[in-house]
This record gives sequence, structure tokens and C-alpha cells, in this order.
Amino acid sequence: MSALNENARVWYFAYGSNMQGATFEGRRGMHPSEAMCARLDGYRLCFDLPVGPGERGVANLEVVAEAHVYGVIYSLSPAELSFLDRTEGVDRGYYERQKVLVTTLSGKRVGAVTYVSPHGTSGRKPSHRYLGLLLEGAREHGLPAQYVRSLEGLELAVDERVKA
Repeated sequence: MSALNENARVWYFAYGSNMQGATFEGRRGMHPSEAMCARLDGYRLCFDLPVGPGERGVANLEVVAEAHVYGVIYSLSPAELSFLDRTEGVDRGYYERQKVLVTTLSGKRVGAVTYVSPHGTSGRKPSHRYLGLLLEGAREHGLPAQYVRSLEGLELAVDERVKA
């Protein structure tokens, strides 16, 4: 790989738990050189990726022409993106990396990559804990208040791991 390629940066659009700094920078060990809010048009946020035997699900994207999803774009090195692919299960087919065009809150159009899974299962919802990660990340990065309120209003999954 040439020095030029090693210094190239790639924008990654996070819409789930990777919006939260403690998850993305802490647990995943990413060191983005920049981060900013962005909107992805033509997709809807859903939580259709199964987690456990109950109704819990994690974030995914579904193509819906009139919809949009807010998230965070991070500037990553190719090596960081390759590592992120592994942590997100791209090599195991859990998610697929897709090229997308996002719009920053200032109106700038930016080419980015994001993850979409073909393995969605209807009837799934976020757990209280998981939705908390998204809300924390959305607030950390200053996503639009209306979008944060829409996240706050989501129906939660019954978490079969929690004793009543």
C-alpha cells in the first residue's frame, strides 16, 4: 500500500450504538480524526437484527424512499475501517458495507460507507439498554432534537434477561 493510500480517510456513517463515544472510541478502539452529524435519505432506522431468543433487536437500515436517518459520520483510516468491518461481522456476513451519500447539518453532501444487514427479522425492538446507547450518542453529537424525541418514543423490547 502506498503512503498516499495509508493516509487516505474514509467517512463512516454510524446510526446505531457506534454513535456513542464510549462504544465507538472506547469498546471498539476507533480514533476518528473528525466527527459530525449527518442525515441519510432513503432509509429508515429499524431494529430487526435479532439479539437473543426474545424480541430484542439491534439497529439496521431499511430502504424506504421517503424516510431518513440521522447519525454521525466519522473520518477513519482504511486500517480502522477494516478493523471496524471485523467487529461488525462483515467477514461473517452479518452486515454488508454499503456506499451511501449523506448530508451534513450544514448541507454539505459527503460520500460515506455504512453497514446494512440482509438478516432482519420483523417484530424486533430495541432494549432499554441498547436504546440508551443510541440516545446518549445522539445527544453527544447534537443530532436534531426532533430526531432524538423520535428515538425516545420508540417501543421497547421486553428483555428476557431481566427478572421482573
